[in-house]
Amino acid sequence: MILFNTIVELQKHLNSIRKPSKIVGLVPTMGALHKGHVSLVEAAKAQCDIIVASIFVNPTQFNDLNDLSNYPKTMDADCQLLQKSGCDILFAPEIDEMYSTQELNLKRQQLEDRSWTNGIHVDFGLLDKVMEGAHRPGHFNGVAQVVSKLFRIVKPDMAYFGQKDFQQLAIIKSMVNQLALPVEIIMCPIVREPDGLAMSSRNMRLTVEERKTASLISKILFKIKELSKTKTISELKSFAEAQIGTEPKMRLDYFEIVNAETLQPITDFSQADSATACIAVVLETVRLIDNVILKE
Repeated sequence: MILFNTIVELQKHLNSIRKPSKIVGLVPTMGALHKGHVSLVEAAKAQCDIIVASIFVNPTQFNDLNDLSNYPKTMDADCQLLQKSGCDILFAPEIDEMYSTQELNLKRQQLEDRSWTNGIHVDFGLLDKVMEGAHRPGHFNGVAQVVSKLFRIVKPDMAYFGQKDFQQLAIIKSMVNQLALPVEIIMCPIVREPDGLAMSSRNMRLTVEERKTASLISKILFKIKELSKTKTISELKSFAEAQIGTEPKMRLDYFEIVNAETLQPITDFSQADSATACIAVVLETVRLIDNVILKE
């Protein structure tokens, strides 16, 4: 595996090995890697000839600066894990390699920077107004900003993202369509711990006791999936809220059953061809998200 920290050197290398017959796959990450990330690399290896991973803790998608400073950084371990997984190229830039001073100043002033659209009108409609978008203002603009930069830098044929960030996937797919970027977005299944907890870099911040408590989130989702065959959406939501209410260390940010295409809440399963249950919980100081597909 070859490590690059600059755009110029990365693109120089990619240009030297890129051929029409070779498919380039990109796995964008923020580091603190785990088996979920490994599954993305493995999915890319199954379909692509050249695998590029990126590690970049993107400042523009954090609306809470404490969250940014607390984000775990494990670069040495990440490099070893990527190498063992068969990644060919790692792009790990510094902040000033990815963002100009002007772009960072806009973020500091909490102003939305749309320069990443290159003058194209991009409108996510209601996709970024619900769930994570409602609780984390500016988050998805930052996501679209950095992912569009990575796509333009690497020029991948395919890019791999985990289902755990279900809303993020919808935003990225919409961005790709609106900017007419020639990349196929691949969603990979959630990888879970033996007790069901969705693997996440944020899990590193949980204490031993909090880690045990966190498994309640997936247990609720799995029960919701089971109950969805016989219960109404209103009953399912009441069940989820009551279950979270039994754990004093947990605070429910939201539980929604949404149309999997539009992300808009539904009140009856007949209102959508596909439906997903999405949850966000704050456990002490750590915010965790998860989801389960109910209808596809």
